[in-house]
Amino acid sequence: MRPLEEVDIEVSGPAALTAPSLGTLRALGARLDATPAGVSPAAPPGPARFAATGRRLGEVTAYTAWADVLPDDDATDEATVQAATGMMHVHGRRDGAPRGLAVDYAATCASVLSVQGLLAGLLGRARGVSGAVELGTGADRAALLTLSQYLAAANAPEAEAVPSAPGGPPFTSSCGTAFELEALEPGPWARFWRALGAPEEAIRAGWRPFQFRYATACAPLPEPLHATARAASWARVRQAAASSGAEVCAVYPLAGHPAARSGEPWTVTPRDEPVSASAESATPPAALPLAGLTVLEAGRRVQAPLAAHLLGLLGADVLRIEPPGGDPLRGMPPCCTEVSARWLALNRGKRAIEIDIKSPGGQGELRELAAGASVFLHNWAPGKAERFGLDAERLASVNPGLVYAYTSGWADRALPDAPMGTDFMVQARTGVGEAARPVDEPPAPSLMTLLDVLGGLLGAGAVLAGLLLRERAGRGVRVESSLLGAAELLTAPAVHRAAGGRAPRRPAGFRRPLPTADGWLAPSDAASRTAAAAFPTLRDLPTDQAVAALRARGHSATAVTTDLAALPADPRVGAALTRDTHGSLVVPSPWRFL
Repeated sequence: MRPLEEVDIEVSGPAALTAPSLGTLRALGARLDATPAGVSPAAPPGPARFAATGRRLGEVTAYTAWADVLPDDDATDEATVQAATGMMHVHGRRDGAPRGLAVDYAATCASVLSVQGLLAGLLGRARGVSGAVELGTGADRAALLTLSQYLAAANAPEAEAVPSAPGGPPFTSSCGTAFELEALEPGPWARFWRALGAPEEAIRAGWRPFQFRYATACAPLPEPLHATARAASWARVRQAAASSGAEVCAVYPLAGHPAARSGEPWTVTPRDEPVSASAESATPPAALPLAGLTVLEAGRRVQAPLAAHLLGLLGADVLRIEPPGGDPLRGMPPCCTEVSARWLALNRGKRAIEIDIKSPGGQGELRELAAGASVFLHNWAPGKAERFGLDAERLASVNPGLVYAYTSGWADRALPDAPMGTDFMVQARTGVGEAARPVDEPPAPSLMTLLDVLGGLLGAGAVLAGLLLRERAGRGVRVESSLLGAAELLTAPAVHRAAGGRAPRRPAGFRRPLPTADGWLAPSDAASRTAAAAFPTLRDLPTDQAVAALRARGHSATAVTTDLAALPADPRVGAALTRDTHGSLVVPSPWRFL
């Protein structure tokens, strides 16, 4: 049985908001009816609609619009959503000016969240904790969620640990090979650059901005490091990496990535042994869909913590497993009342317990916790769970009904020359760096953590699919999601364009904001050409006047947010942003239950 077997789903609305999830719904077993509007770019205006009906499950409907928080005029498509929420600003930090992502990132995330809402609603119905369910989300809500760490940091009372300034990888070798570098500790970083003959002062000065690039979306590295790379052959760069413990990966074109698995960005595998009914069904009706379920999360960085955060927003009790002394990222600047604003964006509301999983006693303690949990979720390095006796088979022996979830980098796929499974390395290897930029920009992975965040969303969706399958089939389930799956979902439109004989990359200037007298504005994709042609007569106007002038001519446009610290005062979105008990900024939940 698959999670959505014998479930009928009707899909309609703009293709940008529906198409990313159609393959996933089919892979989960749904009987899919996608109306012509659901697969056509010329769909009529209005929200996307996913309506699921299953025998003994009832009906659940998810609505997805471009604007759910923003005013309708400021969020008409992918370009305007990226502009108004600050996504263009964060992606453009490396280049020193706002830049639109050439992939439909906000729409893809919103589509994934719609499927999560369907799965959660059906699960709630199956568990008897909710009645008829309707829920809404939006591309603007999805965008704010993906930016939550950057927004929290920008609105904290402390300054960033490193200055935000243009610059960053990839590097380029003497033969013209663009490459990403990964070093998680200062030792491998220093040994790599010393092997290439870089100046010691530049090596020391470059480590901190390189280390924090995941947090700041930029890395103003000393020019001597780039010069050192340009003086070395690709063969020498690879030798330096091999001898130092660092890793390098050439920035691959889309054509250099093997064909993706069809349909699914995750795997859902039920166990053979049936399990007895759970006491979880005693949860009172009318609660959130995951009320009464306990999620054990042993995650670090972004991917697994974000997945668990989303499960918590759906009602689960999340217990976070941290090493002795606590998660070191709790103190990562900038802080709000001595707690990292970025850490709070992913972990607020979770309980925490410190366990030394490297010790036999700690491993036994975690197995005891797993015996009473619904989900165990981690993103450890490959082989670590097996080494500590905390793999799916071992935990199934103490809890046959457990949903065991692994959020990985490469999903055990044997890709040639696959590097370490971190965000920027996976972007480089899978062609995301090419798909995310138009043809007049050199391919380069975005320093906004595209895959960590989308991978976290996919991880939450995989857990929800596993929980629904467990509820329907009465068996424990192992699920796996990956950064690779996120990359393949994000690049699918470009791959399809290439398969149809069209250019995979977007044309020159695609989603490039237009400068005004006091800032930037972004026209919608449909209005970009006519707006650019009209703009020489408008560029000396203040942004609000230029936007009004374009709208008066029938063109959709909005101001580009270039200061995340000013977003709480922005009338377009500020009312949706709140503060937690630490004073840290909180973005709205990605779902509204109607």
